[in-house]
Amino acid sequence: MPLVTPEAFVLAVSALSASCIGLAAAGIGFGQAYAAAKAVEGVARQPEASGDILKTMVVGQAIAETTGIFAFIICIALVFINPLVDML
Repeated sequence: MPLVTPEAFVLAVSALSASCIGLAAAGIGFGQAYAAAKAVEGVARQPEASGDILKTMVVGQAIAETTGIFAFIICIALVFINPLVDML
């Protein structure tokens, strides 16, 4: 008799995987903060190019944020949908 049922194991691994979204959020936060800091530095050096710098920064921020949205969707799928439990 196994100590842990396969369904419980899949749910535990899903919960652990879903908790890793915190690591993804931390990485996204650091990346976006770094990009914003460099944009402020660029505007401080060349105030006349602030419009171009801002546009480039916003596009970079949007690209960085998509990884967080994908991680969140996967987290929700692992916790609530979890098709692997039905397969066991």
